[in-house]
Amino acid sequence: MSTVADAPGAPRQAEAPRGSGGIRQSVVDSLVIARRNLIRMMRIPEMVIFGLIQPVMFVVLFSYVFGGSINIPGAGLDPDAYRNFLMAGIFAQTVTFATAGAGAGIAEDMHKGLIDRFRSLPMTRGAVLTGRTLADAVQTALTLVVLAIVALLVGWRIEEGILKALGAFGLLLLLGYAFTWIGALIGLTVRTPEAATSGGLIWLFPLTFISIAFVPSENMPGWLQPVAEWNPFSATVLAARELFGNLPPGYQAPDAWPMQNPVLASVLWSLVIIVLFRTLAVRKYRKAAG
Repeated sequence: MSTVADAPGAPRQAEAPRGSGGIRQSVVDSLVIARRNLIRMMRIPEMVIFGLIQPVMFVVLFSYVFGGSINIPGAGLDPDAYRNFLMAGIFAQTVTFATAGAGAGIAEDMHKGLIDRFRSLPMTRGAVLTGRTLADAVQTALTLVVLAIVALLVGWRIEEGILKALGAFGLLLLLGYAFTWIGALIGLTVRTPEAATSGGLIWLFPLTFISIAFVPSENMPGWLQPVAEWNPFSATVLAARELFGNLPPGYQAPDAWPMQNPVLASVLWSLVIIVLFRTLAVRKYRKAAG
């Protein structure tokens, strides 16, 4: 039995071309993938429409069903105060729920073999995931614009000026972008898009509800209050409320460090999540595509 692998003139297995590497190459490749995903979203508008329905329903239902029934420290049972208190939580919930869509999209690309096609192209490995998460961030920004318009129609108001409001929306988008990397890791781990959708939502419900998004932490059992106050979700919600000017008169933030420094805590939590889960997701992608 002879070996021909090293014989002169023997055919060699073709290797997938690789990108030249470097930051510039990675940025260009990521933008190409992001453009591909945005074009796909525009060609399937029902993806965007259905993504808007749920948060709009939350705005309307929470505003008129729970408004006036939840005690807000410093404002009592005032429905207008609760409406302002609520909106930052709805915005934050909306951007984090994009996690499920990101995971399902990546799982679908894996399932259909599209990732294998990308492997044959000369691009950096992390660009596929970065491009996908950037496209999801654009869709999330569009959703926030529509949601803000609906919130204004039901009585929500910005009290601290447009610049601080833009800062609040920036923090919300940063949190949403961070969470899409969690979705990317889930999408690479499971076998089907359906599993990615379920896996992307099941842990989000306790994360968003065990927070200060919908009720103050003072209304929770004593053992649950520190969990809510150190929740990354809570930090972004409180930071957005401060920047929107939606805190009730005389509101006293809990003593936990993230509640005393919500803007800084929001940025730090988001950056930690991005670094951690991007590293894990890219590593998982390389193993899956290796």
